[in-house]
Amino acid sequence: MSALDANGAVQYTWVSKDILDPQDGVEVNPVVGQDIRIEYQGKIHCTVSGKSIRKAYGDGMSFDAFQSSPLAVESIIRPELSRIHEGVALRDAAWEEAHHNQPHVVYLSYTGGVKVGVTRTTQIPYRWIDQGASGAILLAETPYRQLAGLIEVAMKEHFADKTQWRAMLTAGNPDAAVVEEALLAAKDDAFEQCPPAFEDFMSEDDTVHRIQFPSVSFPEKVASVTLDKAPLIEGKLMAIKGQYLLLDGGRVFNVRRHSGYRVRWDFG
Repeated sequence: MSALDANGAVQYTWVSKDILDPQDGVEVNPVVGQDIRIEYQGKIHCTVSGKSIRKAYGDGMSFDAFQSSPLAVESIIRPELSRIHEGVALRDAAWEEAHHNQPHVVYLSYTGGVKVGVTRTTQIPYRWIDQGASGAILLAETPYRQLAGLIEVAMKEHFADKTQWRAMLTAGNPDAAVVEEALLAAKDDAFEQCPPAFEDFMSEDDTVHRIQFPSVSFPEKVASVTLDKAPLIEGKLMAIKGQYLLLDGGRVFNVRRHSGYRVRWDFG
């Protein structure tokens, strides 16, 4: 879980579960610079049903949940597929009405380079934090998800739509002026490239939202580590960015990648 303080600094809280039962949250920012130890206990539980599984799909789901849960509906990854504003549900009408037939934004974010993305208005700034963006700017505001997705599809011809995680992590906390200049220039370009059908939805708000991640230092090169290959991961926590813990030696642990894994973690 994350939050952005008044100075644009991310505050992280580790919120775990005992299968599906929430546990008390622990503030993680004070841990940066200290030793951390994550030990895999050999069990994975579906984050939807709680049942024991051998392999996780999506964000810690069983295969059945991944195929049926609204948390894995196709319009999450491809917002242009949503049709709930027409009364057509892809999986769960009530869930899609509450999450996709709601105001959305198309945004440009800086994750080592400029990318385009879509999120529900209520997910600002959490979506930007989660993807490790050092800054973001609104590009368009829409009344429902599909329309935001169609604008994103049009913008994909000019901007990347996926985060290059290695570039994002090694970029660290870039200079504010670099981020602001890149995002404002990209928005100017996006306005010029916008198809006429979407012009009424383009945002005139040029506020650049800056985001700073807690760190001692960022590495020049990174290498992913997983609990499947190394059941015990330990070392000094050098930084947290997006969904990643950065350890000494350039090692990177993707927390979301391990959703549903039963672990014991200690620090200090």
